Amino acid sequence: MQNNQQSLINALKLLQQVIYNRLQVHFKKEEKELSAIFPSVKVEEDGTALNDFIIKQQLTVEEYITLLIALVPHVQPAFFENIIQEFLPQGGDFAEFGAVKASNQRSILPTGETVLFILAGNDMQRRLQLQQLFNPDHFFYKQNILWLEHVKDGEPVMSGKLLLGTEWVDRFLFNKETAPKFSPEFPAKQLTSKMKWDDLILTPQTKEEIDHIKIWLSHNDSLLRDNNLSRKIKPGYRALFYGPPGTGKTLTVSLLGKEFNKEVYRVDLSQVVSKYIGETEKNLEKVFSKAENKDWILFFDEADALFGKRTNVSSSHDRFANQEVSYLLQRVEDFPGLLILASNFKSNLDKAFTRRFHAMVHFPMPNATERLLIWQKSQPQNLELAGDINLNEIAQRYELSGASILNIMQFAALKALHRNDSSIQNNDLLTGIRREFWKEEKTI
Repeated sequence: MQNNQQSLINALKLLQQVIYNRLQVHFKKEEKELSAIFPSVKVEEDGTALNDFIIKQQLTVEEYITLLIALVPHVQPAFFENIIQEFLPQGGDFAEFGAVKASNQRSILPTGETVLFILAGNDMQRRLQLQQLFNPDHFFYKQNILWLEHVKDGEPVMSGKLLLGTEWVDRFLFNKETAPKFSPEFPAKQLTSKMKWDDLILTPQTKEEIDHIKIWLSHNDSLLRDNNLSRKIKPGYRALFYGPPGTGKTLTVSLLGKEFNKEVYRVDLSQVVSKYIGETEKNLEKVFSKAENKDWILFFDEADALFGKRTNVSSSHDRFANQEVSYLLQRVEDFPGLLILASNFKSNLDKAFTRRFHAMVHFPMPNATERLLIWQKSQPQNLELAGDINLNEIAQRYELSGASILNIMQFAALKALHRNDSSIQNNDLLTGIRREFWKEEKTI
């Protein structure tokens, strides 16, 4: 932590000197070479996130200063005002510096204009060159490190606030990476599980398809280094998991992430789809843009909510909805990592979309043999089964999903604990089965 603080102190001293030099040139009309405005920069390999990033990305001086301009409001809110006050002690407008008033604190926040002024002053040619820092093809934008806030139509693009991604703020200030929180701006939740592959009962066919995905996760990087194939195949792998609820689709995705040490983020498409045209696309774009460079596994649940069969165009809303889906189909196809969609029924999805899958994995309801294994693996470690319980008979008689069996065993175990009983009773299991059947409007 001490190294991190010292690294930040050194970086902000450098930024302060650069701004001071620029203001001297501006107000005192001093002619200075660029080398005089930008002191020599020496970045030490000290293990801090900020310096490691600068060295790894091989930042130019201009990129380094831009990064510091975006970072400093999160450390010293009055940083810019304190320097400007030395040159404008009576206050007054300073349009050349750019910056806008913060809405939640009494300070100014940098804009694209701020960056251009600090780096180039009034040098028109240099200002135009430096605008490349905010182009969509610059790694700052591609990796969601920093960007300019959108401005109203007709206003200069460079007047947009300079924004630094929240996860990068945490990384640079605290030397740690924090998972993004679920919100309207990021409609995805991190998916984790304490369970193991041994807890999951799959059919041989389903397991074989999952093994193919594991092979891709293990060897895709090597394949992309092949001079011939890398030119012909797209990065990324798309799989459809389909089958009834509770058959292991979500758990399988969690376990893939766990085995390969990759974060998994789940998007419930039924919750994201918006009645407002264009909003769905906008919400999901935030997830894609964050996930692209982080090697995440993306899991889209309830896929038919968005990728179902497209409507015949009978209204302007239908036309825009179909355009939105077409755009997202392309976005899914371009995702460079593992992307899994889940649906209860394969037939619900548009054929134009299913053609884009590398794998279509069926998760059927477990048969009697598989149900027996699930019942056995669900039994609590500290509770016995009453002598009249015949799990083999129960597995043969009642068609239930793995999730339903787990719910029933939990219900019966809680009943036993409530009675201070060390055994799970048959009546409680049967009551639990009735409750699960009732949820699906079935009868025993």
